[in-house]
Amino acid sequence: MNPRRLLTAVGIALAVVLLAGQFRQLLADPTVWPPDDFVEYWAAARLTLDGQNPYDPALLLPLQQTAGRDTDEAVMMWNPPWSLAVVLPLGLLSARSAQLLWFVVNLAAVGFCGDRLWAMLGGAKDRRWIGWAVALAFLPTLFALQSGQIGPILLLGAVLFVECERRGWHFAAGAATLLLAVKPHLAYLVWAAIMCEAAARRRGAVLLGGLAAGIVAVLIPLALNPQLLQQYADAMGNRPPAQWVSPTLGTVLRLLLGEDLFRLQFVPVAIGLGWFAWHWRAVGRDWNWTDQIPLLLLVSFLTAPYGAWPFDMVLLLPAVAKVVVVSLDRGRPARKSSNDAGGTPAVQRAAVIAALLAVDLACLLMNLFQTGSFAFIWVSPAVLILYVVAARPPRTVAPASPSPLSHARPAVPV
Repeated sequence: MNPRRLLTAVGIALAVVLLAGQFRQLLADPTVWPPDDFVEYWAAARLTLDGQNPYDPALLLPLQQTAGRDTDEAVMMWNPPWSLAVVLPLGLLSARSAQLLWFVVNLAAVGFCGDRLWAMLGGAKDRRWIGWAVALAFLPTLFALQSGQIGPILLLGAVLFVECERRGWHFAAGAATLLLAVKPHLAYLVWAAIMCEAAARRRGAVLLGGLAAGIVAVLIPLALNPQLLQQYADAMGNRPPAQWVSPTLGTVLRLLLGEDLFRLQFVPVAIGLGWFAWHWRAVGRDWNWTDQIPLLLLVSFLTAPYGAWPFDMVLLLPAVAKVVVVSLDRGRPARKSSNDAGGTPAVQRAAVIAALLAVDLACLLMNLFQTGSFAFIWVSPAVLILYVVAARPPRTVAPASPSPLSHARPAVPV
């Protein structure tokens, strides 16, 4: 082993020892990084394993308080029943152990997604670290990790779906969408695209994979609690999304035209579906999931009927990654045109990256000043604008026509 490798190995060993010490301290002291939204998943999993109602606030609250959540009102898990199959393992552990495991799983999911997005979207192999950096530096990612929310698992489902599609594993791709279906309303255009592609290409393996995974995911918690479906329907009926002030365009319409008009929440969804119909007609024949998933998730999120909280904005990461890949890739010396006007101008590329950093910084400041979730409503439109600007194909300049004199016959010497 050469000195460089030896030094690296020693550094990694020291880092592992230090992290192990910090992990033991966190495990022993729940006052350090107390649990936040994570307790909704742990408590629901614990109740499901005990055969009780995971959507009953009276049962959830004492568990969450015992876990260290400082609250007088239960933090509800509103995700559909098949989501319980994803979080059930947490209920097998103590609250503190489950919280740290959940953090590690979500951190690994974010890192994996950052790496795969960079590769799939065309990032250079020698700069894969940028994919990790973008994924971890995006503020909504940190919101999700800090609160223990489930957004990174949704993102993992989207990335695994595309990765399996690229490899031709269509059944596995459909099964991967189970993770994305934990909050299905935030990715509704992905479901529309899956249906359209299955019909257009007469390929139902993706649908079968998704259906099979969904059935299994429902049967697992249903075997523990046969009343689960009725309990979920009752919970949604008693406390529907109409009570939520989500940072969505539909909520803006309700605030302007009448808060009791819940149907206004779905006006943006109709607009999103109209856009998708036009988009599918334009590119459906050449459909490529790697190219399309960032935009589908972005428009789905922008026009979502409810939810779309700041920690859910981790689903914007594929669009953010594509903005970074396109902006950096077009600036690489190996890709530059001999005529600088033929590519994206360096000033424009720098402006896009600077604007993206400004969005991230604004999210940080809003979090520090505790502006509230609704104030983040501008973030997804801003990312869409940057996506459109960055994704535009570079300008091409037609080669100059040769001068007529260049074709003249050379003079014959006398």
